[in-house]
Amino acid sequence: MLPIERKNEILSKLMIDGKVIVSDLATLYSVTEETIRRDLEKLEIEGFAKKTYGGAVKSDNMTVELPYTVRKLTNVSGKKYIAEKIGSLIQDGDSIFLDASTTALFTVKSIFYKHNLTLITNSVEILLDLPTNNDWRIISTGGTYRQDSMSFLSASATSSLDKYHADIAVMSCKGIDLNKGITDTRENNADLKKAFIENSNKVILAVDNTKFDKISFVKICDLDSIDVVVTDVEPSDKFKKALDKKKIQLVY
Repeated sequence: MLPIERKNEILSKLMIDGKVIVSDLATLYSVTEETIRRDLEKLEIEGFAKKTYGGAVKSDNMTVELPYTVRKLTNVSGKKYIAEKIGSLIQDGDSIFLDASTTALFTVKSIFYKHNLTLITNSVEILLDLPTNNDWRIISTGGTYRQDSMSFLSASATSSLDKYHADIAVMSCKGIDLNKGITDTRENNADLKKAFIENSNKVILAVDNTKFDKISFVKICDLDSIDVVVTDVEPSDKFKKALDKKKIQLVY
C-alpha cells in the first residue's frame, strides 16, 4: 500500500469513528508506530485531525474539504438512504442540476431506470459512472478540473450554468444552521450552488444528520432559498418547526 493510500484510509477511519489509536493502526498496516505518527502529523497539518496521547481525534475545522476518495467511504448507508429519497422526487423528463457530492452520485444510481432526463453537472465521477444504454441528455459544466474533488470548479464552470434553467437542483452542503443558513468550505463550491439556486425551479438540499447545527466557512444561502431538505435521521424539533414555518418540505 502506498503511503497516500494508507493516509486516506486512516482519514476515513477518523471520519467514521471520530478517533484512531496509533498502536491499532500500526498493527493493521504492518508499519511502525512512528510511521503512523507521521501520517497523523500530516493529517493535523492539513486540518483534518488533532493529535492526542496515543492517537488522534477528528478535527472540527469546517474550512477544509475532505478528499473525494475519503468522502465516498463515509456514512455510505446514510447517503444511499438520502439518495433514494431524492430519487423518488425526480420524474421522467426532468432536468436536474447535480453537484459533485457523493450523495449526488448515489442519487444518479437511484434513478437509472427513469427516462428522458437531462443532467447538468460539474462532477467527473458522475460522468464516468453513467449508464450507456439510456435516453438521458448529459451536460458538463466544463471548467478547471480539481482532482481532489473529481469535479470542475472555477468561474467558467459556474458561469456556464446561466445558459440553462433546470426543474430541480440537487446540492449538498457542509453545514446547516437556523441563523447562518447553508454553508460550505470553498468559495467556488458556494458560487456554483448559488447558480444552481438562481437557475432552477426547485432546490433540494441533501444533508446528513452530522451537518445540522454546523457552520462552515462560506455562506451559500439562507434557509428560505431551499424548497426541500432531505436527510437520513429525524432532525430536532427546533429544526422541524423552523422548516415548517418557512414551508420547506422535510423528507427523512
